[in-house]
Amino acid sequence: MSDLMRTDITDPAAGEPVSAERMKAFTDAVVAIAMTLLILPLLETVSDGADEGQSTAQWLGQNFWPLFAFVLSFVVIANFWVSHHQLFARVERVSYALLWITIGWMLTIVWLPVVTAMVGQVDSDVLQKVLYIGTMAISCIVLLFTRVYLRAHRELHDIPDETLRRDIGADALGAVMFLVCLLVAVFVPWISYSAMFLMVLLGPLERVGMRARRRSDTPG
Repeated sequence: MSDLMRTDITDPAAGEPVSAERMKAFTDAVVAIAMTLLILPLLETVSDGADEGQSTAQWLGQNFWPLFAFVLSFVVIANFWVSHHQLFARVERVSYALLWITIGWMLTIVWLPVVTAMVGQVDSDVLQKVLYIGTMAISCIVLLFTRVYLRAHRELHDIPDETLRRDIGADALGAVMFLVCLLVAVFVPWISYSAMFLMVLLGPLERVGMRARRRSDTPG
């Protein structure tokens, strides 16, 4: 990473933006590694189950929550990557500040496999839920902050302002939904991580918000 910074980042004091291509490749590699790491704890349970003589059905039953967390985290990281990739497809230059915002976002992504491994292997408690769902919320918030930063620095990209405004709203809604899921998981213990199914409401809520914006933008 230090090599990346020496090569691609100009003097931070000058505040001059730089080429984004190397940062995009680096981000893609980090996300791919994080998604791969999600499966490693499950591979260990397969070996343990084989040593104990478990059947396939027994292994699936015993590892329901780790499997649920794996699939959920994989889908969440994939969605975050798609959003990040679509955003940076039209980012042509990277300032020193934008680089570090992106590194902060990558930190949340590489931390997610750690808390995912806790689910089902460490006794569930409030802190575990805060770390797991809270990490997803922070990822969404950092992505939101990235869009806000880009909206204020139009020299770095050619993204239409309307697109940024719409996606800022979507990210804000996503962050709120993650926090709602966290509150439900913490304060309604019998629901626990099943609260994450509330995220399926995100798409319909976004469409309602888009229709409301269109009506407000329509004269008379």
